[in-house]
Amino acid sequence: MSRLRRLDYKYLVAIVFISGLFMDILDATVVNVALPTLGRDFHAGPRDLQWVVTGYLLSLAVWIPASGWVGDRFGTKRTFLIAMTLFTLGSALCGRAQSIEELIAFRLLQGIGGGMMTPVGTAMLFRVFPPQERAAASAFLAVPALVAPVLGPVLGGYLVDGPGWRWIFYINVPVGIMGLLMASILLREHKEESPGRFDAWGFVLSGGGLALVLYALSRAPADGWTSIVVLAIGPSGLALLAIMVVVELSIAEPMLDLRLLADRMFRSANLAFFMQLAGLLGLLFLLPLYLQQLRGMSAIQSGLALLPQGVAMGLTLPIASRLYPRLGPRKMMASGLLIVAVTSACFILFGLNTDLWWIRGVMLVRGAGIAFAGVSVQAAAFANVQPRSMGRASSLFRTNAQVGGALGVAILATILASRTTAHLSALGQAAGQAAQQHAQLLAFHDAFFAAALLGALGLAFAFLVRDQDAASTLRARAPEAIEQPV
Repeated sequence: MSRLRRLDYKYLVAIVFISGLFMDILDATVVNVALPTLGRDFHAGPRDLQWVVTGYLLSLAVWIPASGWVGDRFGTKRTFLIAMTLFTLGSALCGRAQSIEELIAFRLLQGIGGGMMTPVGTAMLFRVFPPQERAAASAFLAVPALVAPVLGPVLGGYLVDGPGWRWIFYINVPVGIMGLLMASILLREHKEESPGRFDAWGFVLSGGGLALVLYALSRAPADGWTSIVVLAIGPSGLALLAIMVVVELSIAEPMLDLRLLADRMFRSANLAFFMQLAGLLGLLFLLPLYLQQLRGMSAIQSGLALLPQGVAMGLTLPIASRLYPRLGPRKMMASGLLIVAVTSACFILFGLNTDLWWIRGVMLVRGAGIAFAGVSVQAAAFANVQPRSMGRASSLFRTNAQVGGALGVAILATILASRTTAHLSALGQAAGQAAQQHAQLLAFHDAFFAAALLGALGLAFAFLVRDQDAASTLRARAPEAIEQPV
């Protein structure tokens, strides 16, 4: 610990935040692997198992918008410590759960911690890194955010098949304790002088609206977009969010400061990031299903097939952070999202017996594109955000990301389910197993095509970005090299 203290303070913040963020994101991906085992051990049906995942997401939705104000009011260090404590405690209790109901309740507790930990940590990180070093900060931030979803299935498969499903939660405890020790010793407290009063209406409307929308998105693939539940809950959530917009724009110190979207750079980066995560998380949902359900691979085997994406991201992130000041956000973002869209389309060409090395190769290239897009969008998004607004900007940015990822998964899951039904129905009941597998493969191709379209939409939004809007992050470039307004 004494050696760590010799580092520049901004790197200490990065180290502490990465430990918490990695634990949070890894947990979300590891749990999915354990769902079949949880169903057998607790004699739980699909609806109950869905709440193990959905309950956590809904808890995140309630607390992410509030985290900015909480950090500004009570201090970012104190809030981060409380959030990490709740997440670690929730993990330990999840490991001890004796029923599916207990597990769902403890997942809600985890969600409170996770919902506050990421936005508050992001605000701390971008406060200590000056604008011209935001690309380096984004590279730190991107490591757990992009690598954890790839490692999750591998680790989850190993733990479920080996020590048992309880260890997917217990593994968080030592990491959380170490993170708490580092945070308590290394972090400095930061409070805003005038954070404003607690925005109760903003908390209720944003949390309630987001929770209802995310719940409707989680139910839509299985129940259908025209089901009574989705049609009742989804529009209700959207109505609450519409009211929230009116309320938040009418008060001086809102919980979700929507006025920040008036900044063109922040608005454009959020739009691009929304579509980027929709395509990224949507495809990460499809690929394990393609490899495990259709090709019969184990969770560990499918995770290893996707691992090159994480390797490429780890190798490319430092390069991307150095190239960002020279190329600017627009070229970086566009090139990265172009690679993401093209690699998504490549999966349309893959069949039931495609060599795994081709898949690994595509994932390797894809990882480089994700690194380019991820570094540029996060570095540029906060270019013009003032330090006093960093907490609320981070909450807004993370809320946008949460909805984007959920929407992407819902859209691609719905396309996969509907097209599978359509292709199987076209065959008739007399079709053999080989024909049924081919029909399922065609449904995956349809979903992969939709993932490529999401990537193309992200690319379109990237062209809304103007380099001069992020000039403070491009100090390494000559002034004449920065793109001039059109």
